[in-house]
Amino acid sequence: MATTTNYGWTTPDDTALVKDGASAIRTLGSSVDTTVKALNPGTTSGDLDYYTAATTKARLAKGTAGQVLTMNSGATAPEWATSSSGGMTLLSTTTLSGASTTISSISQSYLSLYLLVYGVTNATADGVFYVRPNAVNEGNFSGVTSTPSAYKESDSASILSNSGNVVRTNSSNSWVYQIENYTSSTTLKPISFHGVYNGASNASSFGFGGLKTTAAITSLLFANTGGNLSTGTVLLYGVK
Repeated sequence: MATTTNYGWTTPDDTALVKDGASAIRTLGSSVDTTVKALNPGTTSGDLDYYTAATTKARLAKGTAGQVLTMNSGATAPEWATSSSGGMTLLSTTTLSGASTTISSISQSYLSLYLLVYGVTNATADGVFYVRPNAVNEGNFSGVTSTPSAYKESDSASILSNSGNVVRTNSSNSWVYQIENYTSSTTLKPISFHGVYNGASNASSFGFGGLKTTAAITSLLFANTGGNLSTGTVLLYGVK
């Protein structure tokens, strides 16, 4: 019995006698019907068809309102997923305490890191609050920092958040930091920060520059030159 080239549908041989024609047509028609259905597996308005192999299709049922089409974790098939509500994802909320506090094992799935730090106080003395990426001790930050009355270039182990002392018992301070390209293992990392704090009087500060490391940023250490941290909160966000 002869078959078609691409799909192997059964057809009468050229030399076959003309008999049982209706049966032959039904056989061929059934084969065509099965193949066409396989090429168009959708059953409901809104369904999507996709290939699972060179000539094999599958049906992806329609998603729900607000979902977006994305690729599954194995990058083998499309799927529906809930749309993100924004470009930032809260990765952790950390309470500051002790001589220093470290956020470690930072996710490497984002483009940049955004930190909001607020309510920092000390147990012993006024001091300068600082952040140290990857706990590197020498020459980690290079840039320009400012208070309302002075600018200065800095090249230090840490990102110094303020030039004057933060009053030990005043928790009204807050800072924002953004570290770009933090997952790169080959390039330096641009960084910026700004904030307000209580020193001799309410003061503001800002800084910009870069981290002098080609290592990916996987941890952040927080401390104060005035002694142990008593309170403070760090909200760490990943930015897509």
